[in-house]
Amino acid sequence: MEILFTILIIISTPLIILLIASLYVILQIFTGKSIKDPTYPPINGTVFHQLLYFTRLYDYQTQVARKIPTYRLLGPHQSEIYTTNPQNIEHVLKTKFDKYAKGTSNQELVEDLFGHGIFAVDGKQWKQQRKLASFEFSTRVLRDFSCVVFRRNASKLVRLLSELADLGRVFDMQDIMMRCTLDSIFKVGFGVELNCLNNSSSPSSSEERSDFMKAFDDANEMVYWRYVDPFWKLKKLLNVGSEASLKRSIRIIDEFVHKLVITSKKELLPLQRACGVASVLVA
Repeated sequence: MEILFTILIIISTPLIILLIASLYVILQIFTGKSIKDPTYPPINGTVFHQLLYFTRLYDYQTQVARKIPTYRLLGPHQSEIYTTNPQNIEHVLKTKFDKYAKGTSNQELVEDLFGHGIFAVDGKQWKQQRKLASFEFSTRVLRDFSCVVFRRNASKLVRLLSELADLGRVFDMQDIMMRCTLDSIFKVGFGVELNCLNNSSSPSSSEERSDFMKAFDDANEMVYWRYVDPFWKLKKLLNVGSEASLKRSIRIIDEFVHKLVITSKKELLPLQRACGVASVLVA
């Protein structure tokens, strides 16, 4: 009997802990959230409901937004508001931009991927990053160069889509758009032709380029996964599951970009010495 009792204790203890933790999360979700207050946007479930549609999340959110332009998802600590209303978007991103900070919780979630860049910081840090970016992109030479790059890659994109359409092939539009974006950003930012839209030769091998694109895509997915994973901090501490995958992806991204920076600096150094001009990258 003692052995059976011990086995029962061993089995039931984790279940009891899990039950208590679940009840705690449920109480956190549904208490103090003004659920029936008509002055708040309507509720369309909890943040954990996104797990049911995670593989087609954007399609699902689009379907909901057609019926409810602005709605809430309840979370353990705070609600999340989703909106496609143009007036709300202008209010948040323009009219009262200084009133809507990303907040420490969001910064903590994305810091491993975005660091302390413009996409992850608030306040004085954001203003400093914004000032630096606006200064660089306000120069006519860089602005004109960017336009040339974007137009050329847009032409490549149209040609590729036309070829695929003529062949009647099924293709991943999101993957192709990401390739086009990476080609443009890396040419403007690093002066490097990635050639993700085609198989032309580039400073990096085809395998390295493919590894980088996959790592970048996976890292974004794993960071987004953190929003619905209450155990991501524990997994990061233990370096298991999605957090281990995120760590590997970030390492691949860092190594790839660092290699491009070093290569670009070496290529630009003779030109700088000859012209006495400092580039954006080296600076």
